[in-house]
Amino acid sequence: MQRLASITAVLLLLAGCATNPVTGEREFNLYGENWERQVGEQQYAPMRQAQGGDLVIDRSVVDYVQSVGQRVAQHADRELPYEFQVINSSVPNAWALPAGKIAVNRGLLTELGSEAELAAVLGHEVVHAAASHSAQSASRAALAQGAVILGSVAVGAATEDDQYTQVALLGGMLGAQLIQQRYSRDAERESDYYGMHYMKRAGYDPAAAVDLQETFVRLSENRQQGWLNGLFASHPPSPERVENNRETADELGRGGRIGREEYQEQMAYLQRLQPAYEAHDQGRKALQEGNADEALRKAEEAISIEDGEALFYALRGDALATRKDFGAAERAFTEALQRDSTWFYHHLRRGMVREERSRWSGARADLQASLELLQTADGHLHLGNVERASGNRQQAIEHYKTAAQSDTPAGQKARQHLVDMGVAEPAQQ
Repeated sequence: MQRLASITAVLLLLAGCATNPVTGEREFNLYGENWERQVGEQQYAPMRQAQGGDLVIDRSVVDYVQSVGQRVAQHADRELPYEFQVINSSVPNAWALPAGKIAVNRGLLTELGSEAELAAVLGHEVVHAAASHSAQSASRAALAQGAVILGSVAVGAATEDDQYTQVALLGGMLGAQLIQQRYSRDAERESDYYGMHYMKRAGYDPAAAVDLQETFVRLSENRQQGWLNGLFASHPPSPERVENNRETADELGRGGRIGREEYQEQMAYLQRLQPAYEAHDQGRKALQEGNADEALRKAEEAISIEDGEALFYALRGDALATRKDFGAAERAFTEALQRDSTWFYHHLRRGMVREERSRWSGARADLQASLELLQTADGHLHLGNVERASGNRQQAIEHYKTAAQSDTPAGQKARQHLVDMGVAEPAQQ
């Protein structure tokens, strides 16, 4: 077997050489552009859902980020269907999936100081996509395993332990692995270097990339809460990167658009909402610690500042549901859905509280809507419960079987339901 693995590795190395479209160098890559486009298209929407959903309260910010992203991307060395979206999460992060599918979190936007810094972040992510860094990482992993997975990758379930709830994702693990991976030092160096070239070509001052890295190093040294769980997990900063960026800025020639006032004007609304989002995040933490009363107080505090943000009503709903006040919780999730119906979580949670109230028809509609946005074990488990209570045995079994693929509490409950229904044997002790 050892000899076979060695032969396989040699064959993969011989077959897997490709030219990096950014650097022009020959590099190991087993996956072609079709794979990249397929993965990007399939995983982009689910990963945005899993990370917090798209920002909807301030469309002008989204338009602004997209305009800066496209301005930088048009100077990339590789033509791809680049897309840019803003995720409604306080975790400061940005990531790129293959084929130019890029996202930046609200929590990072409010930390940046200028349009040029935003261009530096987006240019960096554009290079990750243009240079096929995700495909290269997947290729190295395949080589280490001695096997190649082409086309659609079959994976198990993953648990997204975020600030909202533990939700078992089905069929989304590949995307999660790609956006959470820690890039190699060479990949980070390439993305810094060529990203600065792209922003310079787009008319921005490359010195902003130096300021950006200096800020990241300072924040990482101070270990500010949230940062190490976001951008720094996959893009670790270092004094070396600061110095490299400084040399690149000197090479390219400093000067160009900074856009500090324009950026602050664009972010003014989100900055005004920062106290509300901080209250929301504190409420989420309180809820995780089992303090529903404090979570509810924080939800009301956030709503008093901005009653148009759906997240705050979802927190209210979760706190009320924890207190077993399901009628009030349902009304809170309805308020959330009226403000944002694009995120799976609002549908899932209203469906769950409607299930608690034996409102089967409404629960079914909500849970189905949640699954259309994101396949989760939780959604299938509770939809199975609804179908079982409604006398639809076969539909219940199918949903339980799907949920049972997840090695999470939701999957465990689904497997137990299948045992109770005589469909599966009890697990061996």
